[in-house]
Amino acid sequence: MEYPTLEDTVGNTPLVRLKRIGAGRNNTLLAKLEGDNPAGSVKDRPAMAMLAEAQKRGDIAPGDTLVEATSGNTGIALAMAAAILGYRMVLVMPESASEERKHAMAAYGATLISASKEGGMEEARDIAEAMIARGEGKPLDQFANPDNPLSHYRTTGAEIWQQTGGAVTHFVSSMGTTGTIMGVSRYLKERNPDVEIVGLQPEDGASIAGIRRWPEAYLPSIFDASRVDATLDIGQFEAEEHMRRLAREEGILAGVSSGGSLAGALRIAERAENAVIVFIVCDRGDRYLSTGLYAPEV
Repeated sequence: MEYPTLEDTVGNTPLVRLKRIGAGRNNTLLAKLEGDNPAGSVKDRPAMAMLAEAQKRGDIAPGDTLVEATSGNTGIALAMAAAILGYRMVLVMPESASEERKHAMAAYGATLISASKEGGMEEARDIAEAMIARGEGKPLDQFANPDNPLSHYRTTGAEIWQQTGGAVTHFVSSMGTTGTIMGVSRYLKERNPDVEIVGLQPEDGASIAGIRRWPEAYLPSIFDASRVDATLDIGQFEAEEHMRRLAREEGILAGVSSGGSLAGALRIAERAENAVIVFIVCDRGDRYLSTGLYAPEV
């Protein structure tokens, strides 16, 4: 008998209907629970794909050192993938990342390098690029690697189409690296061009892990604006409040960007009718507990 290995468990995550948070006008809200992936986020999909495909091409070989900039979830997923396939992983991340994220990466054996809170992901990317230029490791470059959106085209998009029986009318996702929304959009639009793809970005001044508004010079090259039909700005309080609603009203413990996705889905529901709205719950909330965002209300 051929038994599965850990990488075989990536993907095929549940799609569940919200029961208590209503969408009105005969709309249906469906949450794609990516926290059920083995390392706890949607980033498990591109992490395994980027390493596996690079290894198939001969770009990397077990024992190599890999360097990647990350705000958190990709780093955890890459650390897991590196442990599975036998690579040394060096991750550069803003020092503002939650302690749970840092500890998870270290638990998988990754080496962590901090960028300043003020410099954020832009500084982290600059540090990683400088390290690679000095020959201190090989890049995967989630921001430019076509295997990132391709993993979502092959898996996430296909799963959503199958799980809804092709009934999905709207897809809502935060935009960070943008791999998820690019790959899912391509798949769904090929099946039904009328599916509306909605991307989320932070309002000015908001700092929401997993949702980015990139300066032009740092815009991921995998991003194609023509694949996004509408863009919504999400506020900090709005994302955090809806994150807590997911836990307290639906029993879904998730991160802040997932709260933003719910908020975006509810905005769509305000103008839609008879819609099947799928939104991404990109990770689990237990990696945010130290931030105090789930602290009991006074």
